[in-house]
Order: sequence, then structure tokens, then C-alpha cells
Amino acid sequence: MKLQTGTRLGLYAVLELARDPARTLSASDLAERFGVSPHHLAKVLRALASAGLVRGGRGAAGGYRFIGNRRRVTLMDIVALFEPAPGRRGREPGDDTDIGRSLQRVLDEIDEIAEATLRSISLETMLKPRQ
Repeated sequence: MKLQTGTRLGLYAVLELARDPARTLSASDLAERFGVSPHHLAKVLRALASAGLVRGGRGAAGGYRFIGNRRRVTLMDIVALFEPAPGRRGREPGDDTDIGRSLQRVLDEIDEIAEATLRSISLETMLKPRQ
């Protein structure tokens, strides 16, 4: 499963903010950490805010902070905000051939395994210190 850049940025931002929910970081601060444009990251942060995972504030004390539940929010919850649902991808050349259908069954199975894995990993699990 290849994730779009916006999806990866969403994961990075949520994990960074969930690391310390009391902390507020600006879009510029986060963009600098990830080496991306603040404009592109701002779009991602708006989607996360609409989903109720982060809250943004304006002004001198402005920025974003995590407001979700680290134990309940999974990586798939974030991915689903930015990626098409499995089976919703556009048609590609060769899809209607015997080989294309066979290959699609394998790719669908891979997507199902990846989705199950992403659903099983909470933000809390991701943020636990490694030993």
C-alpha cells in the first residue's frame, strides 16, 4: 500500500501532536519538522480538525493541538481521511483482462491485510517508547 503524501503528513502531524496533547504547535513549526510547505500541511491540518482529531487556534497563542483519544484512534482512522476506500480506485488499463482480474484479487488481499494492520495499531501504541 503506497500512501499519498497528504496521508503521510496527516499521520506525522497527528503523531507529533498526540505525543504531548497539552502542547500547541503552529503549522509552520510542523512543516519545518517534516520538510514540507506550511501551505500544504495547513490543508492536511484542516482535514484533521474537521475530523475532530486536532484543534487549531489563531493569534499569538495559536497553533494546533491533539484533542482525540490516543487509545482509540488508530492509524487507519487517519489514513481513511485521505485515501480512497479499498475498491474505490479508478480503473486502469488491463483491469478487464484475465490477468488484470487475477492481479487485482492479489492486490485487494494485500490492501485488506494492510487495512487490518492499520486498524490494529493505536496512536498510543505508536507513541510507546521502544526498548
